[in-house]
Amino acid sequence: MNKAAAYTQFDNRASLVERYAPLVKRIAHHLMARLPASVQLDDLLQSGMVGLLEASRNFDATKGASFETFAGIRIRGAMLDEIRRGDWVPRSVHRNYRQVTDAIKELEKRLGRDPRDNEVADYLDIPIDEYHQMLNEASMGRMVGIEDLGVSVDSFVDEDAPKRNFEQVAQERFQQALSAAIKSLPEREALVLSLYYDEELNLKEIGQVIGVSESRVSQINSQAMMRLKSRLSSWQQ
Repeated sequence: MNKAAAYTQFDNRASLVERYAPLVKRIAHHLMARLPASVQLDDLLQSGMVGLLEASRNFDATKGASFETFAGIRIRGAMLDEIRRGDWVPRSVHRNYRQVTDAIKELEKRLGRDPRDNEVADYLDIPIDEYHQMLNEASMGRMVGIEDLGVSVDSFVDEDAPKRNFEQVAQERFQQALSAAIKSLPEREALVLSLYYDEELNLKEIGQVIGVSESRVSQINSQAMMRLKSRLSSWQQ
């Protein structure tokens, strides 16, 4: 590559980074709405900018996705990686998360339907208020998102590639299973996921839409993700 071409490429990347820097701020504030005070906004912004820089280097317009879509996934992924590296989640939260997920899975088998909150609480032999607190802690103490279920970044931008290796085919089938699992959720849980991930509303805004408190939205979101994890457990071996 000659100097002129290298300079042009660098200039294009710099323009992309400058143009989409506000996207980093928007995603960071969106994530902060569900995180405890121990997570610093500046840390998210810094990791998000790293994700944006990586996106500017790796973006391929021939794959079909817009740069904003591609960058948004990279930015959010970089922020989630930074949060996970922090390891500020108490072991009890991880333990409770596993217990609730296992309880939901077992009750779905027994009942042949989605278990209600009180049924999960009874199975765990705890008061309903304690169960709701476990859901709140899971939401605040763990970045439970679609990525945690196994969706890779590349699956969003490489759907029309002419050659399919085994991993790509498996990823496509997983996404089909994920879509079916989301459609099978109770209506309100599916709506919360849609408003959060598709419409990018924060928890307070979602609460205003469906007429419940912000805390209750957090519980619904956590429970929905636990149901999905339970129903997709065969993909996570």
